[in-house]
Amino acid sequence: MNKRVLITGGAGFLGSHLCDRYFNEGWEVICIDNLITGSTGNITHLIGKEGFTFIKYDVTNYLDVDGPLDLILHFASPASPIDYLEMPIQTLKVGSLGTHKTLGLARAKQARFLLASTSEVYGDPLEHPQKETYWGNVNPTGYRGVYDEAKRFAEAMTMAYHRYHNIDTRIVRIFNTYGSRMRLRDGRALPTFFRQALQNEPITVFGDGSQTRSFTYVDDLVEGIFRLAESDEVEPVNIGNPQEISIMDFAKEIIEITGSKSKIIFKDLPADDPQIRQPDISKAKRVLNWEPVTSRKTGLLKTLEYFKEQVLTDG
Repeated sequence: MNKRVLITGGAGFLGSHLCDRYFNEGWEVICIDNLITGSTGNITHLIGKEGFTFIKYDVTNYLDVDGPLDLILHFASPASPIDYLEMPIQTLKVGSLGTHKTLGLARAKQARFLLASTSEVYGDPLEHPQKETYWGNVNPTGYRGVYDEAKRFAEAMTMAYHRYHNIDTRIVRIFNTYGSRMRLRDGRALPTFFRQALQNEPITVFGDGSQTRSFTYVDDLVEGIFRLAESDEVEPVNIGNPQEISIMDFAKEIIEITGSKSKIIFKDLPADDPQIRQPDISKAKRVLNWEPVTSRKTGLLKTLEYFKEQVLTDG
């Protein structure tokens, strides 16, 4: 009998890539998504295939599925600033109630549970690079707090279920990730820069562009998550690419690889926008024997082809 995995948020950017990975590994995949930010277009190639099931559902409600489960990957959540600022209550609910419901299902099925957390739990960090032992610098009442605190609560809930109910849990802290199936208008720097560059529009840089990010190609991230799920590590693990770049240099890089005529313009920096972001991945190297293998240039060129199609479709 094939192993069975339930992936919440499975029609989203990262969730759909995880659906692909587990399906290709021979698992039976159950994908749940309420489609507020996900899209069935991301999983069209899987729908109708034996061993794949899609369920449109909001995981903040009572949650159950028929039959046994071996693994639950909880990836349901708005994840881009434009989404969680427009849907603050939904973001808080899926981080709290959604995590509670999926952990309850893991307990009922005696399934392993993996939480998709985020580098945003570190807030605007005072430690650089960020280790898993760093507790963060987060504004709980700021605009970004709805996402940051939802994920921090989700981590606390996950560890409580592990300690109190003896649930077999994993926590991945995901740093900025890019690749196919990102939405052109999801508000994050990379798809926004691609869209603006491909349409020769001004590229919008917030602040003076000196703030940094570290971008991970989606295939590398999926490999890290897969290894973490198979490991015995209970405490959080950073999965990201430590190759740090300023937003200004990144904008110039996008202009170069697209051959765009776009100029860079500047706008005010959003409140609580992190000034630095770089993962310390020494734990992932040690525990998972994992590190990213895709250079940023290689990953961006692959992603460029996807965005070219999206710009044409978008009109």
